Amino acid sequence: MRRQAPLAAVLLLPAALVVFGVVLWPAGRALVISFLDVDSPFPGAYPVVGLANYADILTSPRFWAAAQHTLYFTVASTTLEVVLGLGLAHLLAAPMRFRWLFRAIVILPWALPTIVNGAMWRWILNAEYGALNALLTQLHLMGDYRSWLGSDPFLALNMVVVADVWKNTSLVAFFLLAGLSAIPAELGEAARIDGAGSLRVFWRITLPLLRPTLAAVLVLRVIEAFKVFDIVYVMTGGGPASGTQTITFLTYLQAFSAQRFSSGAALAYLTVVAVLMLALIYLRLLRQQEMRA
Repeated sequence: MRRQAPLAAVLLLPAALVVFGVVLWPAGRALVISFLDVDSPFPGAYPVVGLANYADILTSPRFWAAAQHTLYFTVASTTLEVVLGLGLAHLLAAPMRFRWLFRAIVILPWALPTIVNGAMWRWILNAEYGALNALLTQLHLMGDYRSWLGSDPFLALNMVVVADVWKNTSLVAFFLLAGLSAIPAELGEAARIDGAGSLRVFWRITLPLLRPTLAAVLVLRVIEAFKVFDIVYVMTGGGPASGTQTITFLTYLQAFSAQRFSSGAALAYLTVVAVLMLALIYLRLLRQQEMRA
């Protein structure tokens, strides 16, 4: 083993250099910038401001508005994805002909790149020629065409939630399908013999045994939803009236549009802290699941 250690170090060196250059160095540089007052992409001597950037962010109404949008998006999208994904997982687990084809069709929305998904929904929701307006008017459910993304900020935020749910529900369903497949069918059969109905079997047997998988999926989706950026960028650009700006989108605006690099770096690190806290919760849930197993 000791003789192989130098060889192992040589083999790991390229990967370590890539991690250092792509992850550690930029992260460390951003941390340093967050304590400076950097307003230019060019190197130079910038004044040290300490925690002033963080204080400015935490006292900014714009930040707290973005935090509210992020929280709403995270709770709404994650809740819908888990609830719909659980129902879809039961359908995927049911015996049927061409089940493999049904599963392949279900996974297609998740297979679409997020940018493509956002562009597709922006076209569907277009105020002038969108498919949703055309469908609703033909069904006489709406008189005039409506601007789904350009007039009402809260409506636009909900439309972004719909687009995210459409894409990620299938992934949640397949995670939960794996959890359902691990539950012995004999437990449900024995309960039905004793007179329990399907709803009672679900609440008393399926749901408790599925709880570890549900918790893991929930935390993972919360982390991903909290970091949402690309679908907001494509569908609304943060509008209307900044009504769909999330924390990560605000970070982008501060760093790259306003060129307030220090503020953007501080925002990014506040996001990192929040995501790390969620990741620690996820790791704790995994450890509890391993101990129970």
